[in-house]
Amino acid sequence: MSAQGEVRGPVGGPVRWRAAMEAALYGPGGFYVRPGGPGPAGHFRTSVHASPLYAAAVARLLEWVDGALGRPERLGLVDMGAGRGELLAGVLAALPPRTAARVDPYAVERAARPEGLDPRIRWVAAPPEGITGLLFANEWLDNVPLEIAEDGRYVLVAPDGTQTPGGPLDEPDRAWLERWWPGATGPEGGRAEIGRARDEAWAAAVATVERGLAVAVDYAHTRAARPPYGTLTGFRDGREVAPVPDGSCDVTAHVALDACAGPGAGLLTQRAALTALGVSGARPPLALASTDPAGYVRALAAAGEAAELTARGGLGDFGWLVQPVGIGPWPA
Repeated sequence: MSAQGEVRGPVGGPVRWRAAMEAALYGPGGFYVRPGGPGPAGHFRTSVHASPLYAAAVARLLEWVDGALGRPERLGLVDMGAGRGELLAGVLAALPPRTAARVDPYAVERAARPEGLDPRIRWVAAPPEGITGLLFANEWLDNVPLEIAEDGRYVLVAPDGTQTPGGPLDEPDRAWLERWWPGATGPEGGRAEIGRARDEAWAAAVATVERGLAVAVDYAHTRAARPPYGTLTGFRDGREVAPVPDGSCDVTAHVALDACAGPGAGLLTQRAALTALGVSGARPPLALASTDPAGYVRALAAAGEAAELTARGGLGDFGWLVQPVGIGPWPA
């Protein structure tokens, strides 16, 4: 294990959850990096996979950033945790050709570059420094490994998912819980997820933006309503499963986005963000069915997709953390 908690090889056990997640997701043969397979889309449904309307909305956000920057000669677009590059491909397709020609798209991903990806997309292991443009992280932070605490102690986990109590919390993790997850550090503090590693990962990503906007989108919670038993879970083949850190499934937990937020950042729901970007689930006028039946069917399908992206109790409840860097706030 490195000083940053990165695991270089298989984990035996039991170990703390952060090390176990790192190995299970990103170690040799890990869930996200092993070759072949369908990628994340084969195991869970994100907004990117739900509808091309999502990429089109991100394209409109990039156009707003472009205008706020004074339309620079080159416009950076960084996708953190890019999966198979679906979002970047969709954004490039949705942009006006003249704007797309000025965009430098970067897919930040630990897995190998997929075959057939748009050659304009640069496949990198870390975000480039000094970007002028938009850094977008759709469901990236929930897969940044983190520690689990219970009753003021670390939780240990074996590769088969068996969990046991560990040692007392280190001071930085204890301090994070005292600030962001009140009541979780005592002997009867219950279970909590220590988001300090995610705060640091997001701050490092934002620091690569010289001017522009950084946006993190994820299922999230805030200090006023932390879940009493945490949110750690797993996904495999489209189903929620036990979070077993053996590389066979995704292991994920909701994000404390309020803890990640830097100075000047805004928090809003995906429903509010996409509505501001022109995504509407309103049904098309019925009269269109008589004058343009095919157009009505297309509009009705788009309205259904928009409704899924903005639904209360679903994707619409996702949090958007919007962090301007050297520009004014996005007027959502």
